[in-house]
Amino acid sequence: MTPKKQPLRQCTGCGEMKPKRELVRVVKTPEGNVMLDRSGKANGRGAYICHNTECYKKAVKAKRLERAFSMAIPAGVSEQIIKELEADE
Repeated sequence: MTPKKQPLRQCTGCGEMKPKRELVRVVKTPEGNVMLDRSGKANGRGAYICHNTECYKKAVKAKRLERAFSMAIPAGVSEQIIKELEADE
């Protein structure tokens, strides 16, 4: 029996391809809210980032998340995501 293949995803911050389990998903819900999705199963458009604040800040600075979600990320939401990522580190 062959081992199950690990799905790869690209970090929107650093651009590295990593196994999906090593990344955290940022999701834009159908209602238009942006949040971290720890389960990886929330409804909505998702983008993946590494488990560190530097990659998130790179993605925001280069407007990669805004492009992925076709909307501006509110400053308050961005600060909340940074706090949650810092708590994980």
